[in-house]
Amino acid sequence: MSWGLTNDLDEFATAAGDFLSARPVQHTVFLTIVDALRRRGLRAFGPSDPLFGYWRTASGAVDGVFLRTPPHPMLVSAVPPEAAEAVPQASEVNLPAEAAEILAAAWQRRTGHRPAEGRRTRLYRLESLTEPSPPGRARLATPADRELLMEWHEAFYAETGGEGFSGLGDVIDDRIGYGGQLIWEDEGRPVAMASHSRPDSGMARVLIVYTPPADRGHGYAAGATVAATRSAQATGVTEVVLNTDAANPTSNRLYQRLGYRPVEDRVILEFAA
Repeated sequence: MSWGLTNDLDEFATAAGDFLSARPVQHTVFLTIVDALRRRGLRAFGPSDPLFGYWRTASGAVDGVFLRTPPHPMLVSAVPPEAAEAVPQASEVNLPAEAAEILAAAWQRRTGHRPAEGRRTRLYRLESLTEPSPPGRARLATPADRELLMEWHEAFYAETGGEGFSGLGDVIDDRIGYGGQLIWEDEGRPVAMASHSRPDSGMARVLIVYTPPADRGHGYAAGATVAATRSAQATGVTEVVLNTDAANPTSNRLYQRLGYRPVEDRVILEFAA
């Protein structure tokens, strides 16, 4: 039992593809990252080539994976305890809360120091959609919206402390192209946005719900979220999911009110150099 390491996307996809597609809800981010790397190249998320890993059991079956797209934290799936203890060293590791505790304890035994716990996120799965009734309506974004969407995305990352990535304009162009970027308008004025990923393994994920501060308090984010959810469902997927900052009570209440239910928490562990 060991981690197989590779920089080859095709090798990783061949080894881990069945494992990832068997649980598309829990593996939503892995699936969309692999898809983006295939379409946009190995440096879609940063200046260095990714590192991939897959954990093989004694029988040879894959029972866990990780991927790292520098400069972003290493992303680890749910894994057996022995795999969690053996995760390759990285400055930041993003993994399910249960596995994070195992890795943190193992690191403390080895070094005498416990890694710091960074951002905690929560994965939600749509159970039954509730329709809000804010003023306005949704429309698909067009290339004419690109400058506004760039501004809103940058504001979203600045406000949330989230990780942006290189090629943001290309990402926005792509979402506009496949119909995954929506804008909520009130009396013809753009007031909020939401998007969704391409469908993969019967799953799509709602992404980047944002309302500028001056337009908050009117339910626009709820309208945009539902519009993105409906747009994702129209692609034929059977599962729609989204991620939130677990420390943000406003967004967590909103998504539960709309019919999303918690699936798992993930934690970023930060290791001192």
